[in-house]
Amino acid sequence: MRIVVISDTHIPERAKELPPQLISALKEASLIVHAGDICEYWVVEELRSFAPIFAVQGNMDRADVKAKLKKEEVFEVAGQRIGLVHGWGPPWGIEERVGKVFESASLDVIIFGHTHQPLKKMIGDVLYFNPGSPTDTVFAPYFSYGVIDIADGMIQRAEIVRFE
Repeated sequence: MRIVVISDTHIPERAKELPPQLISALKEASLIVHAGDICEYWVVEELRSFAPIFAVQGNMDRADVKAKLKKEEVFEVAGQRIGLVHGWGPPWGIEERVGKVFESASLDVIIFGHTHQPLKKMIGDVLYFNPGSPTDTVFAPYFSYGVIDIADGMIQRAEIVRFE
Protein backbone atom coordinates (compact mmCIF):
# COMPACT_ATOMS: atom_id res chain seq x y z
CA MET A 1 0.00 0.00 0.00
CA ARG A 2 1.29 3.43 -0.94
CA ILE A 3 0.23 6.41 1.17
CA VAL A 4 0.88 9.89 -0.20
CA VAL A 5 1.14 12.29 2.72
CA ILE A 6 0.58 16.02 2.29
CA SER A 7 0.00 19.05 4.45
CA ASP A 8 -0.23 22.80 4.24
CA THR A 9 -1.44 23.06 0.66
CA HIS A 10 -2.96 26.49 1.42
CA ILE A 11 -4.97 26.58 -1.81
CA PRO A 12 -5.73 29.18 -3.19
CA GLU A 13 -3.52 31.43 -1.01
CA ARG A 14 -0.14 29.80 -1.80
CA ALA A 15 -1.05 28.13 -5.10
CA LYS A 16 -4.09 28.01 -7.33
CA GLU A 17 -3.92 24.24 -7.79
CA LEU A 18 -2.02 21.14 -6.76
CA PRO A 19 1.44 21.05 -8.35
CA PRO A 20 2.10 18.61 -11.23
CA GLN A 21 4.81 16.75 -9.27
CA LEU A 22 2.27 15.99 -6.55
CA ILE A 23 -0.43 15.03 -9.07
CA SER A 24 1.94 12.41 -10.51
CA ALA A 25 2.43 10.89 -7.05
CA LEU A 26 -1.30 10.97 -6.30
CA LYS A 27 -1.96 8.83 -9.37
CA GLU A 28 0.07 6.05 -7.69
CA ALA A 29 -1.55 6.40 -4.24
CA SER A 30 -3.62 3.73 -2.51
CA LEU A 31 -4.47 6.27 0.19
CA ILE A 32 -3.98 10.02 0.69
CA VAL A 33 -3.41 11.60 4.09
CA HIS A 34 -3.68 15.39 4.46
CA ALA A 35 -2.52 16.97 7.75
CA GLY A 36 -4.50 20.20 7.47
CA ASP A 37 -4.34 23.76 6.18
CA ILE A 38 -6.21 22.67 3.09
CA CYS A 39 -8.05 26.03 3.11
CA GLU A 40 -10.88 25.22 0.66
CA TYR A 41 -12.94 22.02 0.75
CA TRP A 42 -12.90 21.48 -3.03
CA VAL A 43 -9.25 20.45 -2.57
CA VAL A 44 -10.40 17.46 -0.47
CA GLU A 45 -12.84 16.50 -3.22
CA GLU A 46 -10.11 16.75 -5.86
CA LEU A 47 -7.79 14.57 -3.76
CA ARG A 48 -10.60 12.03 -3.28
CA SER A 49 -10.74 11.64 -7.08
CA PHE A 50 -7.30 9.97 -6.88
CA ALA A 51 -7.70 7.72 -3.81
CA PRO A 52 -9.51 7.47 -0.48
CA ILE A 53 -8.44 10.22 1.92
CA PHE A 54 -8.03 10.87 5.62
CA ALA A 55 -7.78 14.59 6.40
CA VAL A 56 -7.90 16.84 9.44
CA GLN A 57 -8.47 20.55 9.80
CA GLY A 58 -5.68 23.08 10.25
CA ASN A 59 -5.58 26.53 11.78
CA MET A 60 -5.84 28.30 8.40
CA ASP A 61 -8.78 26.29 7.05
CA ARG A 62 -12.02 28.06 6.23
CA ALA A 63 -15.13 27.49 8.33
CA ASP A 64 -16.68 24.97 5.93
CA VAL A 65 -13.52 22.82 6.03
CA LYS A 66 -13.44 22.95 9.83
CA ALA A 67 -17.12 21.97 9.93
CA LYS A 68 -16.46 18.84 7.86
CA LEU A 69 -13.11 17.65 9.28
CA LYS A 70 -12.00 16.63 12.76
CA LYS A 71 -9.07 18.20 14.59
CA GLU A 72 -7.42 14.81 14.99
CA GLU A 73 -7.94 11.31 13.71
CA VAL A 74 -6.66 7.82 14.54
CA PHE A 75 -6.98 5.10 11.93
CA GLU A 76 -5.47 1.75 11.06
CA VAL A 77 -4.26 0.89 7.60
CA ALA A 78 -2.40 -2.22 6.46
CA GLY A 79 -1.59 -3.16 10.05
CA GLN A 80 -0.24 0.27 11.07
CA ARG A 81 -2.00 2.54 13.58
CA ILE A 82 -1.68 6.16 12.51
CA GLY A 83 -2.48 9.37 14.37
CA LEU A 84 -3.18 12.47 12.28
CA VAL A 85 -3.22 16.07 13.53
CA HIS A 86 -2.25 19.43 12.06
CA GLY A 87 -0.20 20.82 14.94
CA TRP A 88 0.12 24.29 16.42
CA GLY A 89 2.57 26.72 17.90
CA PRO A 90 6.23 27.33 17.01
CA PRO A 91 8.30 24.70 15.19
CA TRP A 92 10.43 23.92 18.24
CA GLY A 93 8.72 21.39 20.48
CA ILE A 94 6.01 20.45 17.98
CA GLU A 95 6.84 16.73 18.19
CA GLU A 96 6.21 16.82 21.93
CA ARG A 97 2.94 18.73 21.51
CA VAL A 98 1.50 16.43 18.83
CA GLY A 99 2.74 13.38 20.71
CA LYS A 100 0.71 14.42 23.77
CA VAL A 101 -2.46 14.48 21.66
CA PHE A 102 -2.06 10.74 21.14
CA GLU A 103 -0.37 9.71 24.41
CA SER A 104 -3.20 7.32 25.33
CA ALA A 105 -3.23 5.70 21.88
CA SER A 106 -0.82 2.98 20.87
CA LEU A 107 0.45 4.27 17.51
CA ASP A 108 3.04 3.34 14.94
CA VAL A 109 3.03 6.70 13.13
CA ILE A 110 2.08 10.29 13.97
CA ILE A 111 1.53 12.48 10.91
CA PHE A 112 1.38 16.24 11.37
CA GLY A 113 2.04 19.48 9.52
CA HIS A 114 1.82 23.17 10.48
CA THR A 115 5.53 24.03 10.39
CA HIS A 116 5.93 23.47 6.61
CA GLN A 117 9.26 21.86 7.57
CA PRO A 118 9.63 18.23 6.48
CA LEU A 119 10.52 15.81 9.25
CA LYS A 120 11.00 12.07 9.49
CA LYS A 121 12.07 11.07 12.99
CA MET A 122 11.73 8.05 15.24
CA ILE A 123 10.86 8.86 18.84
CA GLY A 124 10.82 5.60 20.71
CA ASP A 125 8.88 3.17 18.53
CA VAL A 126 6.80 5.88 16.82
CA LEU A 127 7.56 7.47 13.46
CA TYR A 128 6.89 11.22 13.54
CA PHE A 129 6.28 12.36 9.97
CA ASN A 130 5.73 15.88 8.63
CA PRO A 131 5.61 16.00 4.82
CA GLY A 132 6.30 19.76 4.59
CA SER A 133 4.33 21.75 2.03
CA PRO A 134 3.96 21.14 -1.72
CA THR A 135 2.99 24.78 -2.34
CA ASP A 136 4.89 26.96 0.14
CA THR A 137 8.59 27.45 0.84
CA VAL A 138 8.32 30.26 3.38
CA PHE A 139 9.73 28.00 6.15
CA ALA A 140 11.55 25.41 4.03
CA PRO A 141 14.07 25.60 1.17
CA TYR A 142 12.01 23.31 -1.10
CA PHE A 143 8.51 22.05 -1.78
CA SER A 144 7.77 18.55 -0.50
CA TYR A 145 5.30 15.77 0.19
CA GLY A 146 5.69 12.35 1.77
CA VAL A 147 5.36 8.74 0.72
CA ILE A 148 4.87 5.85 3.12
CA ASP A 149 4.86 2.32 1.70
CA ILE A 150 3.42 -0.45 3.87
CA ALA A 151 3.65 -4.17 3.11
CA ASP A 152 3.14 -7.21 5.32
CA GLY A 153 2.00 -4.98 8.17
CA MET A 154 5.30 -3.09 8.26
CA ILE A 155 6.51 0.25 6.98
CA GLN A 156 8.84 -0.55 4.11
CA ARG A 157 9.64 3.05 3.20
CA ALA A 158 8.90 6.49 4.63
CA GLU A 159 10.34 9.22 2.46
CA ILE A 160 10.17 12.98 2.09
CA VAL A 161 10.00 13.79 -1.64
CA ARG A 162 11.54 17.18 -2.45
CA PHE A 163 10.96 19.19 -5.57
CA GLU A 164 11.64 22.70 -6.82
